[in-house]
Amino acid sequence: MSEPTQSSPADPRAKNNWLMNHARNEASKAGEDGVLEKIFSVLGVEKGWAVEFGAWDGKHLSNTWNLVVNHGWSGVYIEADTARFQDLLARFRDTPRVHSFNEYVQFTGPGSLDSILARTPIPEDFALLSIDVDGNDYHFWDSVVRCRPRVVIIEFNPAIPDTIDFVQPKDISLNQGNSLAALTRLGKAKGYELICITDKNAIYVAAQDYARFNIPDNSPAAMRDDSKYRLTLFQLYDGTLVLEGCNRLVWHKLPLGRFQLQVLPKLLRHYPGIRPAFWRRQLYKLYTRWLRRSGASD
Repeated sequence: MSEPTQSSPADPRAKNNWLMNHARNEASKAGEDGVLEKIFSVLGVEKGWAVEFGAWDGKHLSNTWNLVVNHGWSGVYIEADTARFQDLLARFRDTPRVHSFNEYVQFTGPGSLDSILARTPIPEDFALLSIDVDGNDYHFWDSVVRCRPRVVIIEFNPAIPDTIDFVQPKDISLNQGNSLAALTRLGKAKGYELICITDKNAIYVAAQDYARFNIPDNSPAAMRDDSKYRLTLFQLYDGTLVLEGCNRLVWHKLPLGRFQLQVLPKLLRHYPGIRPAFWRRQLYKLYTRWLRRSGASD
């Protein structure tokens, strides 16, 4: 168990993002386990149902494992990868209150989240929905119509400034991510309010429960400092474009030079969690090896 670093009490955002004072990891990555415990304490929920997709093996960076294993909650886990799903089944083999599905969740039809959950005993107003699919998170939350979870925890792309409303295309093959501003807008449209921001997850509560949390200002900018991911592009008199700020491609772990607008050519851009064709993998290895050796100089 690890304790994430907390904001300085002098930071005015700390008063709005006060739930992070309870951050603690059992299986989560950035304190979500402790935060969720506090949220459900405020809501008066001792036991409930939690839903998570992609669920990996049921524990790896899970936002629901602590509630299911340590607090006796019931769970629905959805994982598309076959190998990870076998690990998931093994983990909860002796836990009948956990329902596991090896499926790719779809936006509509029998593969939609609403339809999958309808095959289980879960109530429509269950306690917690966790969405972490590295891209189409916005669209999957948007597709939830029949079910009405009280709390939603959803991944956002922290490298997108909080002032930008960005939604990636509705395309299963893409992994780009969505901005916090876009998810917060969607949440309000669906009747939810933002109550906590961790490093890469935003947590929303049904609007009727929002007042219980006494948050003075729940706008993204008033709750989160995005400076460590901030990248600024500006122009010089002679037309030179300069990049300042976060000097790396965060997920590819590649350096980014001040005058280097694209580190990877379009042919080689892909999400690291998706396995491309063999020739593209080999070309990617050669190209990134050269980048690292050259230091991506200007």
